[in-house]
Amino acid sequence: MLTAQAQVQTPKPGRYLAQFCRHASQMDGGPGHGLGGHSGQGTRPEMRHVEWSDTDGSLILNWGQCTLRAAPGVLTVRAEAADEENLARIQDLVSARLQRFGRRDHLTVAWNRTQSPGTAE
Repeated sequence: MLTAQAQVQTPKPGRYLAQFCRHASQMDGGPGHGLGGHSGQGTRPEMRHVEWSDTDGSLILNWGQCTLRAAPGVLTVRAEAADEENLARIQDLVSARLQRFGRRDHLTVAWNRTQSPGTAE
């Protein structure tokens, strides 16, 4: 599994976590409102499961999965996928949406590749 992680500095991490997850939960993979089409990939993801609390969120898509964690001053986002193409799709989708939601706060999402547990270096 390929993984990437971003640490998004914000005074409102819980707000952005909830807004992103709420938006994702409304996505059905069809035309209209949703996460797809905004990622620049031209392909809509199939949202299989979304859940969240004040501090944690989890999305399972046909492309892979994304987890979010809100802590004081930072929203940590982790993307996981089986291949480079799907990892890039998830990263693009999350980045575009969070940056749009946080444009007034000038949110930036900068991804770093991480080593997935259970994989060799």
